[in-house]
Amino acid sequence: MTKDRVTEIVERLVLPIVEREAVELVDIEYTKEGKNWYLRVYIDKPGGVDIDDCSRVSEQLSEELDRVDPIPNAYFLEVSSPGAERPLKRPADFERAVGRYVHVSLYEPLMGAKTHEGTLVSYDGERLILEIKRRSKTITLTVPMEKIAHARLALEW
Repeated sequence: MTKDRVTEIVERLVLPIVEREAVELVDIEYTKEGKNWYLRVYIDKPGGVDIDDCSRVSEQLSEELDRVDPIPNAYFLEVSSPGAERPLKRPADFERAVGRYVHVSLYEPLMGAKTHEGTLVSYDGERLILEIKRRSKTITLTVPMEKIAHARLALEW
C-alpha cells in the first residue's frame, strides 16, 4: 500500500474524530525511519492543543485503525501539535497565516533563492505576496502557488 493511500484512508477515519473533539486536522504523515514505520497525525485548535486533546484523538483513532486495519505492517501512532512552525498546506492555512511570518521553499529559484522568509501580506489562491527584509530594504515578492514545494509558519528572530 502506498504512503498516499494510507494517509487518504487515515484522513477519512480521523475527520469525524477531530470534528467531535473540536480540533482541526493539520496534517498526516506516514513515514519510515530506520526499521520503523510512523503514522503521525497533527492536530490544532485556537490557543493550541494539549496532551488531553492528543490523547482523546489518539485513543479514538487507534480504535478505528484496529477496526478497519488499513495498514499491513507494524507502525507507531503519534498524535501531536504541529508546533510553532506549523506547515501551511490547505488554502485555509494560508488565509489564516496572512500577516504572519512564514518560510517558503520553492521548486526553483525566485530572486536568486529557493527559500524565502517574510511576512505573508496576501494570498489569493493562486499566489502569495511576501514582504521580505533584506538588510535595510523591504522587498515585495510574488510567489505562484505552483512553485511552492513547502510552506510553514516561521519564528522571526
